[in-house]
Amino acid sequence: MKEYLRINHNSEIPKYKQVVDLIVSDIEAGIFKQGQRIPSINETSEDLLLSRDTVEKAYVSLRKKGILSSVRGKGYYVNQVDVCKQLKVALVFNKLSNYKRNIYYSFIETLGNKAATDVFIYNYDLQQFKSIVENHASLYDYFVILPHFKDENADVASVIRTIPRKKVMLVDRNLESLKDYPIVYQEYEKDIQSALSEGIDFIRKYNSIHLIFPADQYYPVYIKRGFQIFCQVHGLEFSIIDQLCRKDVEKGRAYVIISDDDLYRFIKICRAENWVPGKDVGIVSYNENPVKEILEDGITTISTNHDEIGRIAAQMILTKDFRRIKSPFQFIKRNSL
Repeated sequence: MKEYLRINHNSEIPKYKQVVDLIVSDIEAGIFKQGQRIPSINETSEDLLLSRDTVEKAYVSLRKKGILSSVRGKGYYVNQVDVCKQLKVALVFNKLSNYKRNIYYSFIETLGNKAATDVFIYNYDLQQFKSIVENHASLYDYFVILPHFKDENADVASVIRTIPRKKVMLVDRNLESLKDYPIVYQEYEKDIQSALSEGIDFIRKYNSIHLIFPADQYYPVYIKRGFQIFCQVHGLEFSIIDQLCRKDVEKGRAYVIISDDDLYRFIKICRAENWVPGKDVGIVSYNENPVKEILEDGITTISTNHDEIGRIAAQMILTKDFRRIKSPFQFIKRNSL
């Protein structure tokens, strides 16, 4: 059983767990049959270039699970072939944020005990992303990838295509170069147009509308493009502010605020001026969360349902019903507009 190439000695996954997975995979593949004696601890230790203690720990773990049985002086035997192997899923995020936490918690809750999920963060960096893929591609059954990068033109597709296609699911951002891959996605440019159009009568109460779109953070530029198109279609006076300053906040204006940090800063300015959101200024915040429902007597939001994105992605994996699904985007009217 010359299988040492199937053990990753640089992996963060303990080697004994890799041995467990290896034997389970061989049982599922029919290499080891019901009642068959498997190679001894010493034989496996030599073939996999591992210590005897590591292999013994793996065998004992399999025996406790009922997958193997042992006969004193004779060795280990396959006790059951109907092995329900727990899936291993890599959830690859560009960063941590409130809405990505929502995706994560919904995702793992839907998977339950049928899968173990590890999270990797690549910080919008293509080289970090490539390193994650190269070092872990063989260790996971599925990669669920949120593809957001500093360089909008980065050749992400060539890296993703190094992973076997059946292992890959995309989430959140639709890549034109990967149209044949399953995905649960947002359409940023169209979403913001349609959502703000639902609130156009409220927006027209104000003399202009302004998008606070922080330049030092890597939000999808499609949001900005969609906002510009919305304003042009409806004949609205508008501007795009890349860094929120006190001078940018004026009475009688409406604001679409992308960053939660900018939202809280904006509210502080309003409080200092004794301005009432929804009367003196209009506020629309990007991405829903429970706090916004109660903050300042209710903040109007435009948002997809991030819990639903996580649930759908997990359900695809469980059912193996892989499709391309557009996530709905909502305008949620509250008192701030």
